[in-house]
Amino acid sequence: MDTSLFVLGIVIVLALGFDFINGFHDTANAIATSVSTRALPPRTAIIMAACMNFVGAMLFTGVAKKIGGSVTDPTKLDNGIEVVIATLLAAIIWNLLTWWFGIPSSSSHALIGALAGAVYVGAGSDHIKWSGFTEIVEGLIFSPIIAFVIGYIVMTILKWIFARRSPHTVNKGFRTMQILTAAFQSFTHGTNDAQKAMGIITFALVTSGHLGSMEVPLWVKICAATSMALGTSIGGWKIIKTMGTKIFKIEPINGFAADISAASVIFSATLLHLPVSTTHAITSAILGVGSAKRFSAVKWGIAGRIVITWFITIPISAVLAGVIFKILF
Repeated sequence: MDTSLFVLGIVIVLALGFDFINGFHDTANAIATSVSTRALPPRTAIIMAACMNFVGAMLFTGVAKKIGGSVTDPTKLDNGIEVVIATLLAAIIWNLLTWWFGIPSSSSHALIGALAGAVYVGAGSDHIKWSGFTEIVEGLIFSPIIAFVIGYIVMTILKWIFARRSPHTVNKGFRTMQILTAAFQSFTHGTNDAQKAMGIITFALVTSGHLGSMEVPLWVKICAATSMALGTSIGGWKIIKTMGTKIFKIEPINGFAADISAASVIFSATLLHLPVSTTHAITSAILGVGSAKRFSAVKWGIAGRIVITWFITIPISAVLAGVIFKILF
């Protein structure tokens, strides 16, 4: 077998492995609130999330092109395949570590940080498109802030509308509504997160000369969408527990507000071709909703631990990718 094809095959397997891990790592983004309020049984929620992830992943490619072409130009890298291998290994290692400890960190941050670190060490800083990298990081930073604000506003409005209604009646109605918002959240997760692996595979195809532009082939879409759906079907129970129970006690009305707020932010970013962290969006929305419910109800110590992970993911992933590149190549 041609060595270059063998190496490319390794890249594709690693990228799909990243997507698979991303699926079970980020399942909590879509279903934590609906599971914690018992709007959906866990198994049903996971199956629904997997199906909606697949549908969302198949319908959009803008984020994939952004991931694959905004940090560096794949056509100008002599060692692009090696860069991609180091990127994926670093992102996978960080995802598995944070999953093991039940910390809802960002797969997007890990991938972007790792790609920048691998390019920096493997090709030099001149090959990093700093404007594109900065644009992506800005989207990753501002999206959770927007999700927090929207979550706070949505919950405040709902509190005002249903202030005189029986809490039991209100929660019963919103428990049903949560099924729809969880499905929407899963769909938006697929539209954004699955495209990151698509972008990396397409990047590898371009840099290896097997593809002329950053147009995502249909087979790449199908493979990435399937891989994420399979990963989602396994579930990420440790992170579900953190998201659904440890930030504050979520009731159906809170879960509805958090899901609709986060999903709106994620889908808007997808339409703008911006990769965002679904983890950051839903966590921030939950924090915003909890603050609107009662500021003291939020366990800010847990929230602080999560936020610290947000800030350290990009630099740690970058350093890890650089070290891996040095060791392997």
